[in-house]
Amino acid sequence: MNNARKKLRELLLKNEILVVPGAYDSLSAKIVEKAGFDAVYMTGFGASASLLGRPDVGLLTLSEMACHAANMVEAVNIPVIADADNGFGNAINVQRTVRLYEKAGVACIQIEDQVAPKKCGHMLGRQVISKDEMVGKIKAACDARRDDSLMIMARTDARTSMGIEEAIERGKAYEAAGADIIFIESPESIEEMKMITSSFNAPVIANMVERGRTPLLSAEELQEIGYDIAIFPVSSLLAATKAVFDMLEELKNRGTTASTVSRIFDFEAFNELVGLPDIKKAEKMYATGRDV
Repeated sequence: MNNARKKLRELLLKNEILVVPGAYDSLSAKIVEKAGFDAVYMTGFGASASLLGRPDVGLLTLSEMACHAANMVEAVNIPVIADADNGFGNAINVQRTVRLYEKAGVACIQIEDQVAPKKCGHMLGRQVISKDEMVGKIKAACDARRDDSLMIMARTDARTSMGIEEAIERGKAYEAAGADIIFIESPESIEEMKMITSSFNAPVIANMVERGRTPLLSAEELQEIGYDIAIFPVSSLLAATKAVFDMLEELKNRGTTASTVSRIFDFEAFNELVGLPDIKKAEKMYATGRDV
């Protein structure tokens, strides 16, 4: 059993909500780990922004996302929960998606029931496939995994266009099909969130997007409602974007970054974060006579 997958399952057995920040690249994943979190969420929204500088509208391919996931897994020692959009096709495509993500080392793969091209779960205009087609995709995903400890998360985007009752009905069907975690995207009130958490035996996840369609609650509040996992998928991306803009504005206006030094990360500390001391030790260990 993959150690990260075992760890994630153990974390979900605790009587405490699992708070999982989003990461848009391997560096932000390392920061999540350094900050003391037990797992990290690979956000598709952030991946599209980071890799392409484009919105989350299904532009990234399976191979690009699987490579992104593999790099993130390699960068950290905590479980990676990875967004796989709508599985990149039908049930047969989903099986290849699961195998590539499993090979990448992720602890959990998230698959949603949107049509292609998909959109961010807090955008309007999302459409969903039939419940039966998604049930088939979940069954295909479960059958495709070679390591049964890999968790399958099933997400429905039906709430926005079809209502909360339909979304919960779909979630129940996905749970019955074998999904390990249920994700009802973008409920629009605390009452709807309570309806969700009272409807399933499998762990249920909350998606906290700042200025999104769902009430932004604290981890403690989400736990009281009954959620098992809370992801904050784009917080780090939005914070980093604001910080970079502020620094560049200062540089543009003043011709120097001197006044921002106290607000940016220390250069030596950054080198330590990305593992330079370990590289130097390895260079000495494997030295072949040249100075290192």
